[in-house]
Amino acid sequence: MDDYCVIGNPVQHSQSPWIHARFAQLTGQQLSYGRRQIALDGFVDGLRAFRLAGGKGCNITVPFKFQAAPLATALTARAGLAQACNTLRFDGAAAVYADNTDGVGLVSDIQHNAGVALAGRDLLLIGAGGAAAGVLGPLIEAAPRRILVVNRSPDKAEALVRRHATLASRHGVELAAAALADVQGAFDIVVNATASSLSGAAVPVPHTVLRPGTLACDMMYGPAANSFIEWARSHGAVPRDGLGMLVEQAAEAFLVFRGVRPPSAQVLSELRERLR
Repeated sequence: MDDYCVIGNPVQHSQSPWIHARFAQLTGQQLSYGRRQIALDGFVDGLRAFRLAGGKGCNITVPFKFQAAPLATALTARAGLAQACNTLRFDGAAAVYADNTDGVGLVSDIQHNAGVALAGRDLLLIGAGGAAAGVLGPLIEAAPRRILVVNRSPDKAEALVRRHATLASRHGVELAAAALADVQGAFDIVVNATASSLSGAAVPVPHTVLRPGTLACDMMYGPAANSFIEWARSHGAVPRDGLGMLVEQAAEAFLVFRGVRPPSAQVLSELRERLR
């Protein structure tokens, strides 16, 4: 039976083993999928140990996504733009195929599960770290009218925007960066890619970025997303947590691993019921 896992620190909370096990049941694939928590300074050794033990591939979560990209022998374009990977597939004795499925997972959740088209919309992306880097490329490819990336350190937002400038131009997207304190106006879609929810901190932008009916998405899910969800709801927005993104990015990773696309909508519905 082929062995896969999610690697991170912490990782005990991860729903990925249940999600991939359910995908396997529904598609008739034979695999096992577990969790591996490794030391913060032990990513390369931990990954090597899993591979030597017969591992066929893995998902990478915080804080190792940036460390995964340089290990790849083949890197998808979206992972190259993000400079971060969340999916590794081991091909043979030495080849490592790397991808970042976070962005396509977010776009799929917004457009298919939430039913909100991105094309022609104004979008605010809060944060410029690994989570934001992983989703910006696919968000651009969905052709919104404008994306503003805001971050506490504006130089990080500017660097992220520069890296994606060519892609934005190709898709006719107005792409800009700003400091958190300088954000102005309201947006159709707001995506929180910071760790503010995880740490219990206040939402790092004013409620004026929301208008009635704005789709406000937090990449966190469960109790960690509650403060953002309540903030969005109290100001007339439509809140959405990151559970749909989690399942959709996992479905894309499963396709990378097994060459089969699982029924993500069914699994998302089952997972929400399971976590209720």
